[in-house]
Amino acid sequence: MTATRIEHDAFGPVEIPAGRYWGAQTQRALGVFDVGTERFPVCLLHAFGLQKIAAARANARCAALDAALAESIATAAGELSRGLFDDHFPLTIWQTGSGTQTNMNANEVIANRANELLGQPLGTKSPVHPNDHVNASQSSNDSFPTVMHIATAMELTQRLVPSLTVLKDALEDRARAFADAAKVARTHLMDAVPMTMGQAFEAFAWQANSGIARLKDALPRLLLLAQGGTAAGTGLNAPENFDVFFCEEIGKLTGLPFEPHPCKFEGMSGHDALVELSGALNVIATSLIKMANDIRWMGSGPRCGFGELVVPNDGLTSSIMPGKRNPTIAEVVAQAAMQVAGNHVTVTMAGASGNFELNVAKPVLIHGVLQSIRILADSARVFAGRLVAGLEVDRERLEANLGNALLSVTALNPVLGYDKVARITRTAVERRIAPREAAVELGYLSAEAYDRLVDPLRMARGKS
Repeated sequence: MTATRIEHDAFGPVEIPAGRYWGAQTQRALGVFDVGTERFPVCLLHAFGLQKIAAARANARCAALDAALAESIATAAGELSRGLFDDHFPLTIWQTGSGTQTNMNANEVIANRANELLGQPLGTKSPVHPNDHVNASQSSNDSFPTVMHIATAMELTQRLVPSLTVLKDALEDRARAFADAAKVARTHLMDAVPMTMGQAFEAFAWQANSGIARLKDALPRLLLLAQGGTAAGTGLNAPENFDVFFCEEIGKLTGLPFEPHPCKFEGMSGHDALVELSGALNVIATSLIKMANDIRWMGSGPRCGFGELVVPNDGLTSSIMPGKRNPTIAEVVAQAAMQVAGNHVTVTMAGASGNFELNVAKPVLIHGVLQSIRILADSARVFAGRLVAGLEVDRERLEANLGNALLSVTALNPVLGYDKVARITRTAVERRIAPREAAVELGYLSAEAYDRLVDPLRMARGKS
């Protein structure tokens, strides 16, 4: 039989597993919100630890909390921020739309741990009380959105942007390596004029770099914090300068230049900054699907497909076809990006769920944003290291394709005119011969003149 302890709240006694640091409100919530298994990522829990440290120290600076008590809270919250209490957050994301239960979970864990450090048993609420002290000058309504912004800004700057930079660099490296590898371009999935494989990877690198720029463009709005707005945005029960001191303290902890939101009503009732960011994440997901699928197609075969790219071996194979090599990493990246696109729909709907002075879909909104950031960051890193960096081109295949490419004759338009070039193309198709042979047979050009005028690399650089 599991040992328990008894804690009390406004509704009476509650039985709690003895070794757990959460309190009565969290335990009650476990019995009310019995929905799903989806949990907040630990980065959000760790951000709560940082938020409670900053709030305690800001309260002490405002003389709203005894300095010694504030530091005991900061010590316990520091342990939370370092992951020591991840297992003491049992609630799923399916809870009150303000995130009140997870805020109270944090308050209770920190209060119990602070009291333990001060020599008191769990559940005493003295000398540190979860509401009166850990949650002093705060409401779930301003603390949860503040934590949403802190966690998102940190994940963005410390995880996603670095991973996308690694991918951008890998794509640029392949662009340089393939700069002289002429290939057939494709439009409408059909053969077009010559280009280089390097140019294809330049396009990918541009997409990755643009994604980084979009994230950086969204960051300033994420650095505005609602903390200090308390229940509805008015700042009721928060001392003067609490929001300023809070941002100074959280800035020291994170190294990020957070500032008080100049309109805390907006920071609590609407989450446009997070919806904006989710839009940028959706664009990045779109870009990654494009890259992954193009690489899959160009590497298809290797004998009976395009076979232009040589996909590195990942050591995996078919369950029935020995030695079969599949573009597994590209498929993983595409699937992760699809999830991000789905998350953006959820984030959009959640962002639109601000009713008067409070958005009431915060938990599902931040769950979607943080999941998107994490899987995009992981995908970009794996894509770069396990696929892009190891890609090579099959130059023999590229040369064979170019020799048979009908639309290379586009370079002859200024010399022969559209109609004669069209006849070369038609003859090559009907006779199943190369366009060079058709041009010579029709008497339009000598073989030497054709080779001089139809130069794939010159054409790829826009020169006829």
